[in-house]
Amino acid sequence: MPSAITFTVNEDNENAIPPTPPSVASCSTVEELQAALAYLNTQEIFVASRLQTLLFTQSELSHSLSRLDLIRAHLGTQVVAARSLSNNILSIAATTANRVSSAVKRLDTEQSRVKATLKVVDQVSELKTCVLGVTGAMGAPQDWETAASYLHRASKIPEEIVKGEFAEEMVSSAEVPDPPSVTLENAAESLCGLFLREFTKAAANSDGENVTRFFKLFPLIGRAQVGLGVYGKYVCGGVSTSARATLANRPGDQAGDFFYATAMTRLFEHIATIVEQHGTLVDRHYGKGRMVKVIERLQVEADTQGGIIIDTFMDERDMDRKLTDIKSYAFSFLVQSFLPGPRGPLGGTPRSNSPAAGAAIGLDTEEEGIDVKEVDLLLTEIGVMLGRWSLYCRFLARKCQTELDPPHREKPAPLKLPPVITNSNLSRKVQDRLVNPFNTMTTFFCRRSVEKAFQLDEAPTDLSLSLSSPPSTSSNPPYITSAVDDVMYIVNKLLQRAVETSQHALVISVVSTVGRVLTSDFVGMIQRKMRDESYPRSTSGVTGAPPPDEKVVNFLVLINNLDTASDYIHRIIDGFITANDNTGMQDIRDLFPFAQEADNVREALKNMEISFEAKSGELINDGVMVVFNQVVKPRLRPLLADAFRDVDYVVPEDNTAGRGVYANNDNDGAGADDELVKGRFQNGWDTLMNPLKRILTEKTFIRLLNTTANYFSKLLEKRVWGYSGRINELGAIRLERDVTGIVSVVVRGGRYGVRDSFLRCTQICLVVNMEEDEVGEILKSGGDDGGMEWKLEVEERARAREMVVRKT
Repeated sequence: MPSAITFTVNEDNENAIPPTPPSVASCSTVEELQAALAYLNTQEIFVASRLQTLLFTQSELSHSLSRLDLIRAHLGTQVVAARSLSNNILSIAATTANRVSSAVKRLDTEQSRVKATLKVVDQVSELKTCVLGVTGAMGAPQDWETAASYLHRASKIPEEIVKGEFAEEMVSSAEVPDPPSVTLENAAESLCGLFLREFTKAAANSDGENVTRFFKLFPLIGRAQVGLGVYGKYVCGGVSTSARATLANRPGDQAGDFFYATAMTRLFEHIATIVEQHGTLVDRHYGKGRMVKVIERLQVEADTQGGIIIDTFMDERDMDRKLTDIKSYAFSFLVQSFLPGPRGPLGGTPRSNSPAAGAAIGLDTEEEGIDVKEVDLLLTEIGVMLGRWSLYCRFLARKCQTELDPPHREKPAPLKLPPVITNSNLSRKVQDRLVNPFNTMTTFFCRRSVEKAFQLDEAPTDLSLSLSSPPSTSSNPPYITSAVDDVMYIVNKLLQRAVETSQHALVISVVSTVGRVLTSDFVGMIQRKMRDESYPRSTSGVTGAPPPDEKVVNFLVLINNLDTASDYIHRIIDGFITANDNTGMQDIRDLFPFAQEADNVREALKNMEISFEAKSGELINDGVMVVFNQVVKPRLRPLLADAFRDVDYVVPEDNTAGRGVYANNDNDGAGADDELVKGRFQNGWDTLMNPLKRILTEKTFIRLLNTTANYFSKLLEKRVWGYSGRINELGAIRLERDVTGIVSVVVRGGRYGVRDSFLRCTQICLVVNMEEDEVGEILKSGGDDGGMEWKLEVEERARAREMVVRKT
């Protein structure tokens, strides 16, 4: 009989549900009946276990029920006691408390009514005192200060009290029969008219003491707006008188007198002085923020007077005609320089005063139409005017912010121009009549300065590639043409002038203009000279012949121009970005305090630097490649061949002193035999590279050296591979010494970064000279590399090992 199906029941699984029973009616075999029987047995065991468990817990359940009955009985007793306490004690206390609370509320109500009544009585009494005081002070004593103070006290009394029936009944008297509201209003109107007359009289007599006296009385009688209006008119009259007097005293027209810049400065200083000195008085007597009204009135006068100054400046300086001439200037020299035509010996198109054939015709006439010095003076004067306008705007912005900001603000709000400035007529006139002409004239002045610099460009006259003499006897490094210093001086001047105006949009425009002129005209002129005039190509017609020294020198000087100009630009821009009191220049954050302006100016300056360095760097790289291909590269292969001339690396074993390594050694002054290859190479290398090094700037020479080292390392590697099968073990040591000596010559002067170009050569020599027990792993793919970063593949290392003819 098959074993019955078991169903284990334990405490953890006592509630488990038995599997689905098989249907007895559907059983057709003995096995199925046995399975059904086994299931029924299992179910019986499961049910019996459940029953047994319930029987075990019955006594515990009975005990818990008994405890609950006891607790219920005890709780019933407590409920009865609580009800008794509430009915006999707490109910009486609650009733008493409610009665006392109601009495207190009634007492508080009565007390508040008494206080309100007393307050009304006091206010009516105060009102009567003020009415009688005003009437008395305006009588025979004519004590205007006292009358104004009584009116000020009366203004603090609520209007419903002043116009109430009780006040009209109690305050009116035989002496003052009118209602108090009427009496006070009439007194205020009378005093306002009196104060206006006295203020106007004092202003006409320039009596500052009485002006201040009556100005302080307007807010006391509730006429603050009238006081501010008449005061604004008074100070504006002073501003107008001063500005017109300044223009009337204009001296004769003298170049560079900056008269209009001075007039604009005096106008703004006068207004700023009024705002600064009188602001405390206005705030004290009229309240904080009221000075803004005076500023608005002053700005209207500033619009008028500043507009007169600007219009007079434009007329007297004949700006419209000059702007028309500037816009029509053709920049003939720059245009002709980029066209094919006759060239001067060193400077492109001949100068306008040169007797050489092909001199530009008409340049003198063109120059006579526009005086560049006059344009420079006008730019300086406009720059001063814009700088003063910006300073004035910053002053008013800070003053208005101080007046309008909440007194307990934790962090000051970002500074921004107030509407009194942005909506002013003077702001629009400054933009149209000063900023726009400034941008136009700056563009012209920058391009014309670059043009003039190249017209007058002078190169060092005594530069030489000969090592037997100094590179120059009249010039000092860096060897550049005069145009670089001239143009960089103008660039620094233009940028400094623009930044000092503190005009955000103007500075962005000027920086963009200067950067565009530098990358197009300045770099373009140098590029054209490098391509058309100084390109170092051979003139003999013989293949491989070196170019003339004059061409090479001129080309090197032009490369120096670009590198030095890039360095100048970096220093100029860095000077503006890092400017502070220690550097003697004003911090950009002080010149551009409004939100994001300083960051935008820094970004514009940095972008200009990056753009110029990218353009000049690209041309420098091209120039270095030209020098390498035309001057250096043709001489490297003969130089290397001469260094290894008549060298044999199959060294006899008895040659312990190193003799016999160099076959047919003529000891040509290079030193001992073991230094012959290095000495030959050093002589040739110095002859080739030192003349270039003496003339080029350090950075450009390093670029040339890196380019040369990359190419020369391939030649040297090819030379080393060429000794395969022609080296014995002693010769391999000498080969490694010679290669190391050549590399040391190239990397002299601490330029160890160049050594990376020769890693393949040095690793070939390293593998060649390794002992047999050292090369096992490095010749296996994926083997131990000994902590070295190999430039040679595994196959190349194996090839290097096979170069040496070893003893069998």
